[in-house]
Amino acid sequence: MALHVIVGAGPVGTATARLLTERGERVRMVTRRGTGPEDPAVERIAADAADPARLTALTEGAVALHNCANPAYHRWATDWPPLAAALLTAAERSGAVLATVGNLYGYGPVDAPMTEANPLAATGTKGRVRNRMWADALAAHRAGRARVTEVRGSDYIGVGGVSLAMMVLPRVLAGKRVFLPVDWDAPHTWTYVPDVARTLVAAATDPRAWGRAWHVPSAPATSMRDVAERTAARAGAPAPRLTRMPYPVLWAAGVVNPYARELRETAHQFAGPFVLDSTAATETLGIEPTPLDRIIEEIVAGLRTPSAR
Repeated sequence: MALHVIVGAGPVGTATARLLTERGERVRMVTRRGTGPEDPAVERIAADAADPARLTALTEGAVALHNCANPAYHRWATDWPPLAAALLTAAERSGAVLATVGNLYGYGPVDAPMTEANPLAATGTKGRVRNRMWADALAAHRAGRARVTEVRGSDYIGVGGVSLAMMVLPRVLAGKRVFLPVDWDAPHTWTYVPDVARTLVAAATDPRAWGRAWHVPSAPATSMRDVAERTAARAGAPAPRLTRMPYPVLWAAGVVNPYARELRETAHQFAGPFVLDSTAATETLGIEPTPLDRIIEEIVAGLRTPSAR
């Protein structure tokens, strides 16, 4: 059984651990408090992953080091650099493939479907932080010091996913009005959390995937209004009541709310079409996206379960 080390026990880290244990692999999950799935096949370790010596020791003998960490949204500029440096150091010293869960922030505003060939042109803080992480990892790969890959998805959808959609849908099923700074009718790509895990594991274990980034195979883009309406219909809930918040309201909210302040940088993602092209991963890694209707069935079932609320 191969050993995989996972840093982070959020939705993607947990989904990755479950996928690997189902395949009979050994999993060591590293978090500050030793959290993670309560599974005898998952070894949960309490450690500071930003400590390169400690993380290297925990990664010795592993085939892959999966970066599924996610520092607090408003602390990326301070928390990501030391953590990313420790992850890369551990990969270099242990020989494990560094497989990182990225996102689309690094591209900045775009006006066409995004591919992995898009320039990393972000000018905002969060986008530049992610771009520096990838540039450092890629430089180590090209110098022969490490083997690295990255998978990038759009806004997560599905039980446990963290995105505006997953903030909206519980309110829709409760029959409440939703007031957000989004274009409800713009096509938008939604990425299913288990599809992220499948792509991450495939990229970490397939030498063809090393040295480049991959977009997570995701269902065809559709608007948030469509997702809300299909979810309401599946649940037998009233038609969604969706209102667009003017951008100045979001800006004003950011004066007192750090999360709202951070959303200013990525507001473009919901102001118009935001479409991901994931053809490359499907063709090379053989991963097909989970159909949206199946995801919606899971969401409705999960939101009806008290523990999922």
